Amino acid sequence: MKTSLKALASSLGLSKTTVSRALNGYDDVSETTRARVVAAAHAMGYQADATARKLATGRANAVGIVYPFSAGDLGDPRFCEVIAGITEGLGDLDLVIVSARANAELETYRRLVDNRLVDGFIIARTLVEDSRIAFLHERGFPFVAYGRTSTERPYFWFDFDNEAGAYAATQRLIDFGHRRIALVGAPLSLNFASQRRAGYLAALREAGIKPLRALMTENAFERNRGYEAVSKLLSSTNPPTAILIDNNLAGAGALRAMLDSGHKPGKDVSLIVYDGVPADIAAPFTVTSVTQPTGQESGHALAELITAAIDGQKPPAHRLCSPRLEPGDTDGPLVG
Repeated sequence: MKTSLKALASSLGLSKTTVSRALNGYDDVSETTRARVVAAAHAMGYQADATARKLATGRANAVGIVYPFSAGDLGDPRFCEVIAGITEGLGDLDLVIVSARANAELETYRRLVDNRLVDGFIIARTLVEDSRIAFLHERGFPFVAYGRTSTERPYFWFDFDNEAGAYAATQRLIDFGHRRIALVGAPLSLNFASQRRAGYLAALREAGIKPLRALMTENAFERNRGYEAVSKLLSSTNPPTAILIDNNLAGAGALRAMLDSGHKPGKDVSLIVYDGVPADIAAPFTVTSVTQPTGQESGHALAELITAAIDGQKPPAHRLCSPRLEPGDTDGPLVG
């Protein structure tokens, strides 16, 4: 039988208010009393009513991610790793993943904020101009951005040096002798895609190579789009000798397109994929990749930052991680 707060307080000879404040961590309750209340709650099997606790503390004890899911997202192993890391890092806080309709994310944010269903947000796939961040700034609601944006207002964020990673990958292909280097990228409204294109362009220009619009593809952010983009590039009258894919979702399709068109990765066409291609998909190849800390490590960092934001710490507080190149067998010197 469930023990009530009244019964717990009566057994301790304390008021319900004192017991409630002890269980909710208020600092006006002594450590001795708190320990006594917690021990009695465990012994009597007391469980706080979630609604009552929310009313008493004004907190939902939950962090939200609003996500406009597409079919490929649940098949993205990195996304799942990040979620696992966030869940571990949040401890007693729940992680609530809310699937939003495409182009209707702000409506979902408003509903969650107005009803205080979460205490803070982790904003995924940040945009160069991000209305979600503007809205949360306006409402003074805690959040951490998984990626940077163009806003000049301080905020909590976690990101990778995307420009440096794409620069290093492009420079590697240039050092191999390639001059017709293609970039297959996600939509440029996404901040990481814009940054990675900037790194690619910087490396070409420093090497005296004129960037060609025909070798740059946008909007490839799923396997099918990656396949279509690379198939088109390889069937053109003057195809590239090397291709950089700026995201792992398109990367799997890109590799398949190369193989289906009869090309040998690393021999007649070089391929580098940002975040790599899973070994079970890439076999028997090991795809040369721009790698970043594991999704689980990223999740831990995001959990730490959103906890700090919820606890009232002031930004700026952020983490910028450096990517590195991991050589495989899908790139190499220019042939012929």
